[in-house]
This record gives sequence, C-alpha cells and structure tokens, in this order.
Amino acid sequence: MRLRGRVAIVTGAGRGIGLAIAKGLAREGAAVVLDYPDPSASAEEAVRDIAGSGAMAIAVQADIRDLAMHDRLVSAALERFGRLDILVNNAAVEVREPFLEARPENWDLTFAVNLRGTYFLSQAAAKAMIRTGGGNILNIASIHDTVAIRNASIYSITKGGTGMLTKSLALELAEHKINVNAISPGAILTDLNRNVLEDSGYRAKVLAKIPWGRIGDVDDLVGAAVFLVSREADYITGATLYVDGGMLLR
Repeated sequence: MRLRGRVAIVTGAGRGIGLAIAKGLAREGAAVVLDYPDPSASAEEAVRDIAGSGAMAIAVQADIRDLAMHDRLVSAALERFGRLDILVNNAAVEVREPFLEARPENWDLTFAVNLRGTYFLSQAAAKAMIRTGGGNILNIASIHDTVAIRNASIYSITKGGTGMLTKSLALELAEHKINVNAISPGAILTDLNRNVLEDSGYRAKVLAKIPWGRIGDVDDLVGAAVFLVSREADYITGATLYVDGGMLLR
C-alpha cells in the first residue's frame, strides 16, 4: 500500500472522476476526506464502501466557491485524522455556450470553482502540509488546457489557467517539500457528458480522434493519480500528465 498513513482531501468526490480517485487512494491505504458541494448519497455510500474495505474516510459537504468552506475541509482532515498530506483538486464546472452568447454569470461561476476555489483551497491545504513536512497537490485539468473546445471557451480558459496554476504553485512550494502536479484527462465518460456521448453521431466523431479506440473510463485516471501523489513521484513537480488514449496526437 503506497499511501499507508497518509491523509487526502478529494474535492468533487461525490461522483465521477473524484469518486474514483478517492476510492483509489483509499485502496492504497490513505485516509480520505470526500468533499461534495450538494447533498450526495453517493459520497456517503462511498464512505461506507471504503470503510468496508478496511480504510478510513469521511464525507464533508463544502462548496469550494466559498472560501470559508476551505477551513472546514482542512480542519475536518486534521481533526479526524491528525494531518493532511494530499489534496486532489477535482471539483470543476463546465457550461456549454457559444462565445457570442456567453454570459458573465457563467464566467464568474466557472472561474470561481475551477481557478479561484482551487487556488485558495491549495493555499489552505499547503499551510497544513508544511506543518508536517510536506505533501502533494494534484490538479485535475483537461486536454482542453491545450486544445480549444467549441462552445466551451470559458471552461477551456480555466483549464489552461490550471496548467499555469500548477507550475506556479510547484515553484513556490518546492522549498516546503510539496509537489504540485496535474492530470489532463481526454474524453472520459462521466455523468456530466453521458447524454452527449450517447448520441451515436457525436460519439463516432470523438472515437475517431482517439488512437486507443475507446472512450476513457474514470478508473483510467486512478493509476496516474496514485502515482503522482506517491513517494515514487517525489522528484516530479510542476508536470502535467495527459491521460487521453493518444487523443492529443491527432
């Protein structure tokens, strides 16, 4: 178990990628704080599943747009498990609308979650990590940090910002022995895009762009996440790992 004795917070862990990563960290021995923004039966069910496997977990409802909630999350980890070693910034929103119809409120919402919330939660977590000698911050970005996506320009801009956020925090936190890295997923089937990918025409277009020949599953990201927050990746910081089935090759 590569993460035995370590404590992690995973944001947006009520479903999808965040839930898969939270379970993956727990399987490797980490105690996990599952963050979810709204009442979520899946987060509570995940806690029961993790406890049933012999690991430890708690669920904490906290909307990372609210900076006051950041202390709630970090305090939950410290009070329940005594330390904080890992933060996975997974929570994100995506609003699809053409650029010419984009609304300021969607800009504000997307930036509040994808960048502002991520940035300041990382600050709160880093302060806790410094007290116990270091740790790991892992940001979940997107291949759209590199390739623009039609009708989702605001989302793509924030994911591009996540790349620079990762590098900037890595630079400043290295002296405190905190590694900061990112994973950029390609086409991953989640509840957020399931309806779109069920359209056979659209799905065919997506598959044509993936050399590996299939849509990714949330579990495809778990191995990369575990590696990047483990001591095996101790000398990796400021890096982005693309988990996309080769999609960027085309």
